[in-house]
Amino acid sequence: MSIAERVLQTAREAVGGSADVDVNVVHEHEALTRFANSYIHQNVASDTDTVTLRIHVDGRTAVNSTTVTDDAGLTALVERTAAAVRLSPADPGWAGLAGPAPLPEAAAPDLATGEADPDLRADHVKAYIEAIGGLTAAGFFRNRMVVTEYANSEGQTARGTVVEAAIDGIAKTPTSDGASRQASRFMGDLDGAALGARAAAKALASQDPIEIEPGEYEVVLEPTAVSDVLWVLGGYGFNGKEFIEGTSFVQLGEAQFDLAVTLVDDPLSGPAAGALFDAEGTPRGALTLVRDGVTRAVVHDRRSAREAGVASTGHADAGSAVHGAEPINLRLEPGAGAAPTEVDGPAADSSVLALVEGVRRGLLVTDHWYTRCLDPRRLVMTGLTRNGVWLIENGEITRPVKNLRFTQSYPEALAPGRVLGIGSHAPAFASKYGVQSAMAPALRLAGWNFTGGASG
Repeated sequence: MSIAERVLQTAREAVGGSADVDVNVVHEHEALTRFANSYIHQNVASDTDTVTLRIHVDGRTAVNSTTVTDDAGLTALVERTAAAVRLSPADPGWAGLAGPAPLPEAAAPDLATGEADPDLRADHVKAYIEAIGGLTAAGFFRNRMVVTEYANSEGQTARGTVVEAAIDGIAKTPTSDGASRQASRFMGDLDGAALGARAAAKALASQDPIEIEPGEYEVVLEPTAVSDVLWVLGGYGFNGKEFIEGTSFVQLGEAQFDLAVTLVDDPLSGPAAGALFDAEGTPRGALTLVRDGVTRAVVHDRRSAREAGVASTGHADAGSAVHGAEPINLRLEPGAGAAPTEVDGPAADSSVLALVEGVRRGLLVTDHWYTRCLDPRRLVMTGLTRNGVWLIENGEITRPVKNLRFTQSYPEALAPGRVLGIGSHAPAFASKYGVQSAMAPALRLAGWNFTGGASG
């Protein structure tokens, strides 16, 4: 009998057969190789088992977790959760448990990626550092594998494995830096040498930057910057709880975005594939959030879905009752065009250069940093550019520019008529702050509001 089934059985015996009970068991293996000053200085790995038990009885809900998975630890988990539910306040938002339902079919996970050893990570790091040449390199390479098992008293059971590898690095000169990063569920998709060469080219091309006046500029945002845009849109906008509470910009059925914008949350295809069920055991398939500029959906856990009068989209997590459900595997559909090729200079690929060629005067932006929300209803964000900014004049990248502060509504930047081009290549990126991923092509936008330099 699995841990989930054992805990479920014990909990039902403790509180009675009429209670709603569900159990999540998550085993996470994460291994990390860090490098600084162009050499590896740390190899670490961790394996953590977390068991989460939720009991709902007599209109009350209690949730507890443990990382102690021997018999004594699991018994203690059941006892304190059963005791807590009797003292918990009423839970009027309880939406019941997910019933039995099959999971979407997906390709088997690449276990070699999830279980990669330090030697394999070191090979990628070595290739990255060697490609940077005489510049100073720093960053990390990580691989992770998450095995999740779910069971509840309604008869729903699910088990799945998600794997990921990611590289994130920087090359530095005395006056500049350049970054590159990528993630995939297949380690073989990551090319440390190509990414290192890209970071070095950006660092060398952004030396001795000039200052320019703040204002609205046409921009080409590279995929690394677009990944930030997608995560912000997902967390604040396509969040079911935020939508219900009226703090989201989303208006379902309205053409809120440019006709070129199609945004999908998809665990089934591409290098950023993810889990096929959520923390409530609800299956999760591909969900179109925006189609041809028209906003079609937001994501829900069971609580927000019940309030909205719709079905859960399978986006519950441990904290979604508080912060709301968020998209996990966002993909902005790329535009038509040639496949990317490696090029010299600050641009990341040929699709970026194609976007640059159409700009009379504007800026090429590599990255966003330290972004913070000023107005969730309009989704106005402030932040800084980072890791390379260049002036574009008459379709050519001319001079490096010092970092700028921006204050910009992300949805308004992508509004009808504002998206002038989408890159033909959508690499995958892993969030530094959670389990989310983004597949992000470059964007050419009619305007981006820069409000000052990095110092103010």
